[in-house]
Amino acid sequence: MVPPGLAGDLIEAVSGGSDLDWLPLVPRKLYTNAFIVQDGKRGFGKDKYNGFGGKVDPGETVAEAAARELKEEAGIEAPLEHCGTLLFISETLDFAHHIEYYRASTYTGDIIETEEMRPQWFSFPPEFVPNYAGSSDAHDLPPIPLDAMWEDDHHFLPFILGGRHFVGRADFGMQGEQWYSRRFWFGVPAADHANHS
Repeated sequence: MVPPGLAGDLIEAVSGGSDLDWLPLVPRKLYTNAFIVQDGKRGFGKDKYNGFGGKVDPGETVAEAAARELKEEAGIEAPLEHCGTLLFISETLDFAHHIEYYRASTYTGDIIETEEMRPQWFSFPPEFVPNYAGSSDAHDLPPIPLDAMWEDDHHFLPFILGGRHFVGRADFGMQGEQWYSRRFWFGVPAADHANHS
């Protein structure tokens, strides 16, 4: 069953966590995340690897915000393609992070380290995208550090890397200073599922 807060003709791909009820829906704030993996240096998700992104400013579209954040945080421009939506809800926040994800396979400009981000290249596990051979350079790179990312990231990264759209919800709690995954659900639009079956 599609969790509260998500809509559309979706087919469940993976779900799990506890048997606890979904956290109550709270007002949403819109964010973007463009995936070229990097290490967050400050803000929400500090010390976790994540895509480039942030808040959508008043008057800009989500796509414009994603392009702006990529330029501000990495110094590059890319032909971003929308690839997913995540509703991130926490017991400790009075708003939900509604995050629109983007991906790109090319970029222009010179990648730079900024006050917010330290870009780094990684290879990804073959099981994430079974039919992808990758470039010969990728074999010299360290693997994606899944243990230094949000617990739910390894559920949707295969969709991003495999060129598929996803929709998901992740509910998180806090134990002391540590975030933990309470419950998660990720699915794909029925049309996308039919094209990849």
